[in-house]
This record gives sequence, structure tokens and C-alpha cells, in this order.
Amino acid sequence: MPLSHILIVYLISVLIVFLPSFGLAKMFKKAGVESWKAYVPFYNTWVMQDLANRPKHWVFWQFIPVVGWFISPGIFIEFVKLFGKFGLGSHTLAALFAPFYFPYLGSSNDARYIGPEGAKRYKKPSWREWVDAAIFAIVAATLIRTFVFEAYTIPSESMEKTLLVNDFLFVSKFSYGPRIPNTPLSIPFVHNYIPGTNKKSYSELIKLPYIRWWASPVKRGDVVVFNFPAGDTVINRPGFQSERPYYTMMRVWGQGNEALGRQLILSNPRDYPIVVHPVDKTDNYIKRCVGVAGDTLEVKDHIVYINGTQQEKVPPKSLYRYQVATSATFLDPDVLKEEYDIDVKHVDTVQAGLYRMSMTSEARERMLKNGLASAIDLIRDESSGGVFPYDTYHSRWTIDNYGPIWIPKKGATLTLTPENYKIYERAIRVYENNEFEMRNGQFFLNGERVDNYTFRMDYYWMMGDNRGGSQDSRIWGFVPEDRIVGKAWLIWFSWEGGPRWNRLFKTVK
Repeated sequence: MPLSHILIVYLISVLIVFLPSFGLAKMFKKAGVESWKAYVPFYNTWVMQDLANRPKHWVFWQFIPVVGWFISPGIFIEFVKLFGKFGLGSHTLAALFAPFYFPYLGSSNDARYIGPEGAKRYKKPSWREWVDAAIFAIVAATLIRTFVFEAYTIPSESMEKTLLVNDFLFVSKFSYGPRIPNTPLSIPFVHNYIPGTNKKSYSELIKLPYIRWWASPVKRGDVVVFNFPAGDTVINRPGFQSERPYYTMMRVWGQGNEALGRQLILSNPRDYPIVVHPVDKTDNYIKRCVGVAGDTLEVKDHIVYINGTQQEKVPPKSLYRYQVATSATFLDPDVLKEEYDIDVKHVDTVQAGLYRMSMTSEARERMLKNGLASAIDLIRDESSGGVFPYDTYHSRWTIDNYGPIWIPKKGATLTLTPENYKIYERAIRVYENNEFEMRNGQFFLNGERVDNYTFRMDYYWMMGDNRGGSQDSRIWGFVPEDRIVGKAWLIWFSWEGGPRWNRLFKTVK
């Protein structure tokens, strides 16, 4: 955690306890305490706890990063009880608006100091007990969700067989360091839309820069949850969103002409309403990291090579699409599932004795060994032009034969060329917030002509374990470090018509 981040955390902590001091001084005077004590950060909360006969160790909890921000309002609430303020409204004002509420209490003749004995005589109604307990639970769960771990559900087949649809995961935020929310004003436990509506669940009234504490880099082979990089701008209608991203539809509807596609979409806001999300509110994706910052990645005949070295062992249970020739007149779904772990939903009949199915390489070898199949050939995707970076220079790249491509690394300097412009343009312009363009073969960064660029973030290359059925970095490019959410850690529940008992409490590898 950089020193600058630590200083910011404690500056916020100091401001939380110092800004109410001007009203607190008058309240101290009413309680018979010298006014100057109100202006000494943290000593003032010690005095407040002393007056309320509350445990002093709460004061030390205020020094725990971020957690302390929630302790201070609790001290304020206990303190206003000494002035006869027991209502939910008063406690809300004390917790959230103490710099404004304390001066009012200090000047008001109605706010008399009754001391801890007077406060003890007040009995909370039962509904307040429930409300206070709910608020505490929400605050505690929010802190855990932000800084420790969060629950996710697998929505698609892109990570099969490693992860299945309706696997419920715990994702560790500590693995790469907890990321501070860019948009802290948000409905608790809701991601980007209010459930059942197309309305945003957050406000951008307060926007924070990218901050990650105790940062640790993503490792090659990790299964990672991240904010979808191409999901910053979406068509806010069912069937679009991240399923059919705005940038994809822009190319498709413009028949390769992005400017034309953009014009077609933006000229029809009623049918294609556009929503722009901040970094932390784009949809969550889960993939496996196959390339880290500084790597050179290439895919040859569906096999990944990193820095020239074949990476067949990662991931351990990749699904590939095969064409299977067999003399069997009928393929029993139960046998396919039990013997080869092949789901019938992944099997298509081409003709009698010829099928197309998704399976692991281990299942392929077993099927050939057992004699069920006479031949099993990999189905290669030879379609070109439909992969990142969508330009004529790299148009021969395909899903199964891709690259080589260099993954940007923080502090590394790239020599800019017309050939690599489309690969790195979005990273430089959008992810690193620059004005960047190429004009007549020359490059302009924030208005100045340049020949190279030094990256400010690390980037990663993510791919699904279901290599033939995954929308991943081959389609939309790099994942910048500020989009990383956490590492998939544990499957705590799984469901398919009933619990998948064999998957419960299984660690993700």
C-alpha cells in the first residue's frame, strides 16, 4: 500500500473527527468540559467516550484503515444521547452530518446536557432495535464485500469445465488487494442497476480515482473476476448490455465502418438508449489469466504460447470443439456424462455417425482408447476479421490462430507504429485517460506529437476455459489492472435441477 494512500486514509479519518469540532466545542461547554479539547482530533472522541461512560478502546479502533471511518459516527451517536437525542433522525444527522448538526445542538436551548445517567433511562422501542441491527449488518457486510470477499454466480458456459453455470463462488478481494470503489454512493449489495428496472443503482456525485491497497499482481493461470473492459458503454436494453456490447454492434451494424455504426446507434436513442458506466460498475466477467503484463502471447492451432513457450497445462480442463466420427448409431447421454463428462447440450448431430461436441483433451483420448470414436478432429475457427483489434493489418488473426501480441506493462515504453496503433489505441486513450490519435501516420498525445508511449498500468490477457465458446480478450483485448476485482477462491454452492453435492466447498484451480 503506497504511503500516499495511507496518508489519504488517515487524512479522511482526521477530517471526520475534526470537522464537527466547531459545534462540539459548544457541546463540551454545556457538559462542563474545556472547549479546546474539542479541537484535538481523536482526543475529542476520547473525551466523548469518557462523558458517555463508554469503552475507551473504541477510540483506538478509529485508527483501523476504513473501518475507523464507521467507528467515529458510532461515537457521535452515543454522544448526542447525552443531550436527550434518541430519535432515528437525530442519530442519522449525528452519523452523517455531524459538522452541521453539532453546531445546532451546541447553540440550541432545547439540547440540554442530561449526562450518562439520563441517557440510561431511555428505553429503545423494539422497532429501533431491529433498525439499528439492520444498519449494523449492512455496514459490516459492505465492509466485508468491499475489502475481504464477495459472492458471485457463474452465468455462462465460458469457463466450463472448471466452473459450471450456477456455481456460486466466493471471490477473494485480498488476493490482489482491495480496490476502493470509484462510486461510493451506491445502493448496498446492488451492482449497476436497481433490480427490476433499467435505472442506475449508483450516483456519480462523488467519484474517486483508482486506488488499490496492498496491491499484488495477477498471476498467470489465476481465475479472475474483473469489470468487463468493453462494458463502459452499453445499449441499455435486454439482449444487449455486455451480451451484445455497444462496440461490437457498432462494428456489425456499420459493416466494419465504426463511425457509421456509431451514427446509426446514436441517431436512434429511443430504440438504442446508451448508458455509460464508471469502471467499478461495468458488468463482472470471470476468465482465466493466460498472459500477464510484459508477456508476448500467441495462439497457434488453439494452443497458447507465452514468450514462445507452449502453455498446454493451463487450464487443466479446457473445453474444445471436436468433430467425432463413430460407428455407433446412438450416443447414450448418460454414458457420455458418466464416462467422458460430456453434456448432451454440447453435442450436435451433423449426420449419422458424425457429431460435433465440446470435450476436454482427456475425454478425447479416453473416447479413442475405448473405441467409441474412430476419429476425433479439432474444429478450427478459420474465420478472420472478427477478433481484436479489428483492422485490416491484423485481419488474418483468428480465434485459434492469434498474435503474437505484446501485453502492456507498467513503466514499459512502446514505440508507436501505424501497425500497432489499433492494438494499443484504446488502452492509451480510454484506460489511461489520454487524448490520443494518429493523423497522417503521426501520433499525437494530449496535443503533442510523440513517437512512443510509457504505460501507467499493468494489463492482462484473459481467456475462457471453454476456448471455443468464450467471449474473451481475443474479442475485446486487454484487461487493465484497475478493472481487476478479485480471485475466484471457493465454490460454496452449485445447482442444476438440485444441488451438485460433489462441487460444494471445492476450491477453484
